[in-house]
Amino acid sequence: MTLPSGAKRIFMGFALALATMFLPQNATAQILTVDLGTASNFAILASSGTTNAGVTTVTGEVGSSPTATIANSGTFTLIGTDHGGDPVTLGAKNDLDTAYNDAVTRTPTTIYGAIFDLGGLTLTSGVYNDPSSFGIAGTLTLDGQNNPDAVWIFQAGSTLSTGANSAVVLINGAQASNVFWQIGSSATLGANTQFAGTMLAFTSITLGSGTTVDGRTLAKGGAVALTQNTISLPISAAPEPGTTLLLGLGLVTLLVLRRQFFYSGLTACWKVRA
Repeated sequence: MTLPSGAKRIFMGFALALATMFLPQNATAQILTVDLGTASNFAILASSGTTNAGVTTVTGEVGSSPTATIANSGTFTLIGTDHGGDPVTLGAKNDLDTAYNDAVTRTPTTIYGAIFDLGGLTLTSGVYNDPSSFGIAGTLTLDGQNNPDAVWIFQAGSTLSTGANSAVVLINGAQASNVFWQIGSSATLGANTQFAGTMLAFTSITLGSGTTVDGRTLAKGGAVALTQNTISLPISAAPEPGTTLLLGLGLVTLLVLRRQFFYSGLTACWKVRA
């Protein structure tokens, strides 16, 4: 039986409306960021205090408890607040514990062999695990694939270490604020390393001379040792104006089309009945 033209229009309208409403989603599950809570405001957070030698600049809050001192034998410039062991620091340390427990229990997307060197790799969003230790000799590249919400979580069962002049490079929209390094014991970054991401170390963090960190140095149980370093809190990416505008126009267009299909279907229906 051949359907009347009006009925055909109704079916086409409903089909297109349903296709619009139920567009297929990306099959790859989005990895959620690690919620740092109030610890996100801290560039340095420790338990056994902080030491510094040489000229160091830190942008962000600093705190340590129960040992609250900064043992400084050089020039320590802080663009932020030293909270010492005050209640703000204690709250941030509690949030650090929660964040660490979250990161360590994430399900890995990739598991490497013992003492794996990440240098020379280009990695997209994922949870990368080494039951032993991670090293970086050379350059590790993190590719955001033009997704500013891409997240990387590195789980080191024991240590994280980098060679001198190593680097973590972010490309195609990757954000340092979405990179997390969960470290089962301690982290040691070699001289002149250019590092990106938040270090969540169970014990301590040591930065070699000239090393820079676009991120955070958060040590649960030990000290943070500095030698002529630059540490800056990462800046979260905001949506580009063009992207937001296009999204808004797209939504308006879909609503207009759905309305047209609806009224078109009603009109055709009345014609068929008439």
